[in-house]
Amino acid sequence: MDLDLDATILDGIPPGELEDFLAWRSRVKGTNISEKTLLATDYLNHFNEIVMLIEMVPDMPMMLDECYLWEPRSYQEHFRQSGFSDKELAIAAYEHVPAKFRGPFEDTIIQMQMVVSATIQRMAAAIEADNLDQLRFDCQISVGVIHKIIQVANGIIHGAAGMMDQEEIDLYLGSA
Repeated sequence: MDLDLDATILDGIPPGELEDFLAWRSRVKGTNISEKTLLATDYLNHFNEIVMLIEMVPDMPMMLDECYLWEPRSYQEHFRQSGFSDKELAIAAYEHVPAKFRGPFEDTIIQMQMVVSATIQRMAAAIEADNLDQLRFDCQISVGVIHKIIQVANGIIHGAAGMMDQEEIDLYLGSA
């Protein structure tokens, strides 16, 4: 075990959370759940699904209906409905994710959900206006922003406590 890495991961975890976190780290060892944070990247597949749908809309505008059917799911809801082999462990471990990671992770997911919602509204407006150039442009920009947020969430899952700049999200949301 890399002690420098552990020191970086453990830094900022209050003593009240630390013992519990260390116990749960040993429980998730050898699974697809990160020992660094107790989070699993499989959750991001939920957002990759909507990205794939958004990418289809410029060529098949009727796919907007599929986008409307996509609903944001919490981390736990995702795993309850998934075929993830360690889904029960992922659900249980989530309650033990240190606030150092859980707060930024949940905030990042909220950012992603806001961007997805704004994207669907923009696509609908462009389709309604029969403006396929605007539709293609909006989808391209939106997918780029969503991918960036997914990368931030992935970083948090792997031990980075940072988030995407809220001003960047607000700028995107304000350009609707």
